[in-house]
Order: sequence, then structure tokens, then C-alpha cells
Amino acid sequence: MIQIPKGCKDVLPSQAYLWQYLEARARETAQAYAFREIRTPVFEHTELFSRGVGDTTDIVNKEMYTFLDKGGRSVTLRPEGTAGVARAFIEHGLAGGVLPFKAYYFISAFRYERPQAGRLREFHQFGCELYGAAGAEADAEAISLADAFLKNLGLKKVELHINSIGCKTCRARYHQALREYFAPRLSQMCEDCRTRFEKNPMRILDCKVEGCKQIAAGAPRMLDYLCDDCREHFGQVKSLLTSAGVAYTVDPSIVRGLDYYSRTVFEFVSDAAGAQGTVLGGGRYDTLLEQMGSKPVPAVGFAAGMERLLLVMEAENCLPPADMGAMCYLAGMDASSRAKAFLLAQQLRGAGISCETDLMERSVKAQFKYADKTGARFVAVLGERELEEGAAEVKDMRTSSSERVKFGELAEYIKRRI
Repeated sequence: MIQIPKGCKDVLPSQAYLWQYLEARARETAQAYAFREIRTPVFEHTELFSRGVGDTTDIVNKEMYTFLDKGGRSVTLRPEGTAGVARAFIEHGLAGGVLPFKAYYFISAFRYERPQAGRLREFHQFGCELYGAAGAEADAEAISLADAFLKNLGLKKVELHINSIGCKTCRARYHQALREYFAPRLSQMCEDCRTRFEKNPMRILDCKVEGCKQIAAGAPRMLDYLCDDCREHFGQVKSLLTSAGVAYTVDPSIVRGLDYYSRTVFEFVSDAAGAQGTVLGGGRYDTLLEQMGSKPVPAVGFAAGMERLLLVMEAENCLPPADMGAMCYLAGMDASSRAKAFLLAQQLRGAGISCETDLMERSVKAQFKYADKTGARFVAVLGERELEEGAAEVKDMRTSSSERVKFGELAEYIKRRI
């Protein structure tokens, strides 16, 4: 038997309503902040991610699904959403349009890593991107949008952690301080960290190896090396969040896992579904578009893993009630009544009422069982007598009450009852 690839997961019809609920809350929150949807390809030229995401990241070095297409070109299944949006922004000349550019997306993304709860090889993200605004207000808007989205889901045990990782100017001094700290300790660290030491020592702070984490705990903190501009920017972000009622904790350990970040970085974390993990993360990336060959354009954004969010929602009892079946089931006793039920179903659907009819030639008793199992609110029974009278016997499955309803009034009756 052919089985699903490791690290992938089917979303069955019985579960899809959860994803639809999550997407609906995301859309309404993003649209409240005047963000509009953007859709980008599932695969891009590999260079986009090596230049955009960064060649010192684990994503580029270890996790990307990269292959040659039939034309011999190297292409990669997207491992995240920001690089594709940035490419679209450049390619379509959107910097010359109305700014700020504000977009949200839902994507499937792909990383080759060890599957675990809430972390798959094919995973899904909701993200928001804001281009063109360099001020702290844009950072605060992105963070407050993320905060509103999580609250819209009913989550209460999620905490916001923020940090600043500075700009090119102050980060150069910080990199030197990190190298001086880690140099005498490199022999005790993993091979990846020894490579990161040369290319980007800040990546060491993101290492998950326990021994490296213990050593990194005593490393210098970026906040002590911020230049005056970055320190002022971070202060304004904190002030705006406080005035907006968005609670936060300054966490100097946050560096984020992608090379394009600068200044503000943030994570919403939760331990509701087990060990503390990030459910949503983002920050500012003012140099990303320049790295990709465009003129500099300031930008800020975030992404949330939807699988992880669903786990946290379940742990906090925030999942919506199970999806109900058709509003009305039309049960026919014989061939003639089933034919009439088919026509009535078309009329009800045209009136905006979901409904089903018998497609299996079951008995009326079996049809009632099916309607009950699928969660139908009403069952309208049609037989020889009902056809003669032009009226169906309609049972409310919640109250067990029944009423005779004329065929032409069935849609209005159901709408009135619900």
C-alpha cells in the first residue's frame, strides 16, 4: 500500500473545520488592520532562499527540499513565506506603489527535519508582511496584530517576548564581543556552532544542543551593544505596546532563526501543549530586500505555525464545536419520493440551506440513522402521501418535534426555525 510520506499529515473532512476556523480568525484580524491577501508559488529558484533566508541558517544548510527541474535549474520548495513575498514585491515594482504595502498569506512550507508534535516536514503558516515603514509604529502594529489574532482564538496562556538585535553598525561590535567570549570555549561546542562562529556568531545563541545552550547562557547580550538609534527605536516600540495594552517581557535570548532580521524581534510562546515553544514569531528585516538586489525598503512581519497553534488551542480548550452536517436531510421512501427530494434539495441549496438526500437507496429508518450521525438539524420525510399533499413531515432532530410543511414553504420554515 502507498502511504503518506513521513512528516506529512492528511486533514480529513472531520478535521477541516478546525483549519477553516483558524483561517477565518486570521483573515478577519488581518483585514481589521487593512492587510490584504497575497499568494506566491510553492517553489522558487534556490538562490532566493540562500540569499534571502541566509546561508548560515540551518534551514538553508540542512533542511531545504532542493532539486533540479527538467531544465536543469535548481529549485526549492519554500521553507518559509517571507522570501517569496519579498521577491513578489520587487518583481512587480510594488515599491513604486502605495506604501506601506500590507499583505497576509496562508502557505504550505517544507523543511526536512525530524517530525514531532506540531512540527512536520510539510507544515502550514499564517503570516503578515508590512513594507515601507521604518518607524517603531510599524513594529508595534505588527506585534499588536499578532496579539489580537491570538486573543481572537481565545488563547490566554501565550506570552509575548521581545528583543532588539540591533542594526549593521552595532551588531558588528556585538559579533566581536561574541567571538571573544566563545573563542576559548569552542572546543566544548558542537560542530555547527564552530561553523557559526566564523560565519555568524549570533546563530550560536539559537543552538538547541544542551551543552552549547549552557555556554551561550553566559554570553554578552545584544541590548548592551545597541547604538543610540536602535536603543531609541526599541524604547519607542516598548512604549507603544504599553500604551496599546499589549503585555510583553524583554528577552535578550531571542535572536530568531533567520539571517534577515534586524532591530525588533519577537516571539509569542506557550507551554500549554508541553515544553515551552514558539507559536508565532517575527521581527523587523530592513536589509532583506537589499540583499535580494532591490533598493533598501524597511519591512516588518511575522508568521505562525498553524499545526502548533491547533495543539495549543486544544490544550487551552479553545477549539470550536464540531462541524455539523447538512442543515436538512430529505428522506425519500421510494423512487418517486427520492426524485422529489432531489428537486427540493436543489431549491433549498439555491436558498442558501445546506442539505442532503439519499444516494444509497436506504430504508427510511437507515436514512434517519445517517442524518443523526452526520448532525443534520432537520429531517424532511417524503412518501406517497406527502407527494399527494405537497407537504413534507419535518422533524427537528434537537427537539424531536414534527410539523407538516408545504414544499414551497420548506426553505422559509427552516430559516425561521434556525
